[in-house]
Amino acid sequence: MLIAFAAVLALASTGTAYAATKDQGGATGGIRGVTPITTVQTYGQKVTAVAVEYAATVNPRTLDNSTFAVSDTTYNFRFNPIEDLPKLADRTVTHTYTNSEPTTRADRRSVPGRYVIVELDPDENLGWTVILSKCPTFLCHVKVNTDLPTQVVQRKDVHAQPGNGQGKGPVLAKAAPKTSHGVTEEPVNLLVDEFRYGSYLSGGMVLPYHYHLPENYQPGKKYPLMVVLPGHGMGWDGDNLGVQIAADIPATAWLQSSWTGSNEDVIVLAPQNQRVGLPAEGDLLIRLVEQFSKDFAVDTKRVYATTVSYGSRLLWEAFAKRPDLFTAGLVTGGFQISAGQATAIAAGEVPLWITHGLNDHLLNISLARGSQAALRSAYEARGKTPEQIADLLHYTEYGNEAFSLPDYHAAYGPTYEDSSILQWLLAQRKG
Repeated sequence: MLIAFAAVLALASTGTAYAATKDQGGATGGIRGVTPITTVQTYGQKVTAVAVEYAATVNPRTLDNSTFAVSDTTYNFRFNPIEDLPKLADRTVTHTYTNSEPTTRADRRSVPGRYVIVELDPDENLGWTVILSKCPTFLCHVKVNTDLPTQVVQRKDVHAQPGNGQGKGPVLAKAAPKTSHGVTEEPVNLLVDEFRYGSYLSGGMVLPYHYHLPENYQPGKKYPLMVVLPGHGMGWDGDNLGVQIAADIPATAWLQSSWTGSNEDVIVLAPQNQRVGLPAEGDLLIRLVEQFSKDFAVDTKRVYATTVSYGSRLLWEAFAKRPDLFTAGLVTGGFQISAGQATAIAAGEVPLWITHGLNDHLLNISLARGSQAALRSAYEARGKTPEQIADLLHYTEYGNEAFSLPDYHAAYGPTYEDSSILQWLLAQRKG
């Protein structure tokens, strides 16, 4: 049974600790609220802007990049202990403008509004939103932080629009360089908030998932389906719902031509299997994909899967059981395929691209090389020529220099930063 909810789910909506206070700052008052704005970068979601709210329309001509200072956490769940979460460092402000709503503008031009948008350098290793959740075994889970530590300081006076269009206008808030303002509103999560929540129930098991339909989705049209299978720590652990969208780039990349190099609309399906055992997880995933493809306008000749780490185990399992269901796959930093799985996938002639970090510290490069060798042997056993095998099986190893963040297990980083690989996946078709 497929249960779909049309309402968009904001990932930070459960257990939020954001205050609803207004006019914070006492005698320096004037700031009505602070809204963090997040974006998913290659290695996960971070605060990339803040929206500072005032009681009246702000005069943008009095603003510049030194009007505000923003500080944010130095914590990164891949490298730091959770105790580092309260440790803050200064962010670099890149753009400052006004807006009528608490979100960024692509053109970065001021429009009349009560919000000042302060954009931050997205390349800084600061402001990450994903934190450690729990460690039920030696493997930890992660979740989106519901209490972001982002701080804003107003260093210069902020003025309202002048009544006659001349001058600076009345002061809305005096400069308060020693007063920090914390987050008061739930985040605006760019693209992530557009995903919808659903759950699939079968055999007493529940599989939560998030999905994204094209903006101008038409039920009478057919769209390619991208199934995104996350790493172990992004599996459902009871309180980390939706983290698989925010923890890294593979879900949101397919919505952006800047990543894919294509303007084609894609449906994205991101299941969040509970880590209860591979056979059961694989069967549940297959049934979800089958049902989802019936309920939405999916081109069944173009059903793809892409993985991070543990997600490869689900891909091998599902592709081997139902090679007819899937068109092609992209495996990044994954586990080794079994000989039986390789035989079944080769029999179905499902194209694959495997990528791996040469110095992966969690899953040794030998696992990826083993998968490549097993698939190659399976194709050779079926009489495929080297040229035919090369069309069906692609393989890439990345040295340390390919990673823009030094997590050499996260092979999805350099993989997704190479749009030609994403274009290859979308180009695959069933005969």
